[in-house]
Order: sequence, then structure tokens, then C-alpha cells
Amino acid sequence: MKSHYQILIIGGGTAGIMTAARLLKKDSQLDIAIIEPADTHYYQPAWTLVGAGAYTYKKTARPMASIMPKKVNWIKDFAMAFDPENNAVSTKSSGNITYDYLVVATGLVMEPSMIEGLQEALDKGVVCSNYTNPKHTWEVLKNFKGGNAIFTQPTTPIKCGGAPQKIAYLAADYFRKKGLTHTSNVVFATPGSVIFGVKPIRETLMKVIGRYGIHFKPFYAPHKIDAENKFIYFRHVAPEENKCVINEDTTIGEVSIDDTIIKLPFDMLHIAPPQAAPKFVRNSSLVNDSGWLDVDHHSLQHNKYPNIFGLGDVAALPTAKTGAAIRKQAPVVADNILKLIKHQKANNKAYNGYSSCPLVTGYGKMTLAEFDYDGNFTPDPKLKRMLVFNSAKEHRRLYIFKKVILPYLYWNKMLKGKDV
Repeated sequence: MKSHYQILIIGGGTAGIMTAARLLKKDSQLDIAIIEPADTHYYQPAWTLVGAGAYTYKKTARPMASIMPKKVNWIKDFAMAFDPENNAVSTKSSGNITYDYLVVATGLVMEPSMIEGLQEALDKGVVCSNYTNPKHTWEVLKNFKGGNAIFTQPTTPIKCGGAPQKIAYLAADYFRKKGLTHTSNVVFATPGSVIFGVKPIRETLMKVIGRYGIHFKPFYAPHKIDAENKFIYFRHVAPEENKCVINEDTTIGEVSIDDTIIKLPFDMLHIAPPQAAPKFVRNSSLVNDSGWLDVDHHSLQHNKYPNIFGLGDVAALPTAKTGAAIRKQAPVVADNILKLIKHQKANNKAYNGYSSCPLVTGYGKMTLAEFDYDGNFTPDPKLKRMLVFNSAKEHRRLYIFKKVILPYLYWNKMLKGKDV
């Protein structure tokens, strides 16, 4: 097996496959390898719907071999460490692989150990997560007979920041259909200050919260889980100027332990685990102080090593970690690498932080949040022409777009390097 490649990509997820496919579309003679140990590639955006019984889990999975671009050398192995000074990556069983250009597209990893009790509780009993096992979420939802259904997320960055609230809305809608509304309390607790940062979307979501009677708890950071006794503890993380005496919500059995800790009983708990860059990335010289890949926010070129690029969930970009963001990042990375190969400057700085979050608000309902680095609502012109209406409002056509059209575009266009 070869040990040197012109372009080496770490990661066979959305970012790695898209970048390779786009590069080969521009120049089929490029010498590209992807390091990826997994046999299966998942379309994870559909896991929200799987967790609510509205999509088949099997349909989210395809063999990695079927989506790997044909002219790419697939190194089925684990990347273990970087040696950027010598343009090398060490692997678990294939030795050192050297490169002219490196693309870091490793994605992120779940770190449940960052919340006390979560690792032991996750995906067992009534504690579930669409991030790790959406089939278990659906089982928990079906078996729910009433009480507190709590939905929460950690203080770390997470992939698809809207996913923890999407399942809350779907659960609330499911309880309504099953006649459980009057015996159920749906709680959405977030360390954030608002339900969503983009104003037109926030206005829509606050109406959704009102419609379902969801108990919305901002500044609540999950701190500890006692799965045996079915209690979750939150730390109240409001800044000093927003701090006040915590008003206990007696309808959901909320108890203040002290000035900052709140205890809540649950009969169902859905949680997004804390998330981080993979350990070998965190332990390298390629990351910023927060442990994410240190790249330029607009060109995706590494801030220290000019022949290294990073995109997708592992990149230290102040925007949401979504496949839609990668759709806009991959063309910039591909263009800049091709420029470097031609001894030109990597001066494509076109990435403006675009990301989008399809926020499912019930069965058959969705709003589409599209935004940039500045939090502006930025509907994609192509989508706008396709959808015609205001995508900040709930619409059935948007739900169909997520459930039917987006998976088709993903498998047949995005992963093949085509413009979408």
C-alpha cells in the first residue's frame, strides 16, 4: 500500500466525502486518500424523525464502500496522531501516511462522561438520546404514560444545535395524539439564554412552545443524572445581571438545592451528550484553546499550517455544526487546495458562516432556520425559489422537504460533489 498521497483526508463522514468528491469533479487525476475505519455511513439528520417513529433507521445507513468516491484510495484504519512538521499522520495499523495537503474532517465524538451519571444512564431505561440511539428514543416515547418528559442539552458545542428541541416538539405532538397532554409536562431546558438565536425563527418557536404548553427553562445546564431515582440536576448558569432567586416550578416538582443547583424528577429524559473533537485531534498542535481545529473562519485554511484545511463538526467555527454548513464549506476547501496545487494563494474566503437547521415542530410541520456568522436570517436563494413561502414560518411543505427531498439530495447530489 502507498504511504504518500497528494491529498489526504481524515474522515469519511459528510465533510470528508463531499470534499473528495468536489476535488475529483474539478480534477479527476488528483491523488486522494481517505482514512476512515467505519463500514457504514449514516445520514444522521433523519435520526430526529427515527426517534419519533416517523422514519426507518435502516434507511439512514449505507455501506461506506457505496458512497466512497470511486477514484479515492480508502485507507480503512484509524488516524492516531498528527505530525504536521513532517506532513504525516500516524495510523493504528497502516503506519505513517504522508501528504502534500491534509483535510481534517473527523467530525466530533460524544463525551457523556462530562456529565456525572450520564455514561451509566444513556440509552438505558427512560434515558435516551437521538444522538446515540434514536431507536431507543422511540421505544421510550411509545412507553411513556405521563409525568415529566425532560429534554435538554449540554454547555459544549453540539452537532445540529436544534436537534434537542426538535424531539421535544415531536414528543409533545405525540403526547397530544395519544391523549397524554393533561397528564404530561414537557420541559425543555437549555444552558442558552433564548430558544434560538435568529429572531424570526425565535418568534415562531416561542409560539410553538406556547401551543404545546412546554415549560421552557433557559440558563439550565445539565450537571448530574441520578438514573436510579430518576432525578436530573441542573446548574443555573445565568450571568450575574440576570441572576435572581430561582422560582421553583411546583407543577413539575422542581426543587432548588442551593443558589445554583436545581433538581427535577423525570419519567423520560432525552439529552444531547456533551461533545468534543476526537481525542487525537484535541491532543494535537492543530487545535485552539477550546480543543477545536484552528482554521480561518472564511477560507477554512489552518491558521498555523497552510497546507492543512479543516471543515465540518471538528472545525472551530462560530456557527452551527450541520451538514448544510458543510455544503457551503466543501467548495471553499476544494477551491483553495486546487489553488495551492497551482502555486496560487488560497484566497477563497467565501464561507460566511452559513448554516441551516430544519426545525421540525410537530408531525407534518417544520420551519427552516438559515443563518450566517452574524445571526442574520439568510434563506438560500435556490431554496427560496423552490419553496416560494416564508421559511421562518411553520409549513407542511418544509416537513416533506426534510423527510423526502433532503435525504435524496444528500445521497445523490451532495456526496457526489454536485452543486445543490
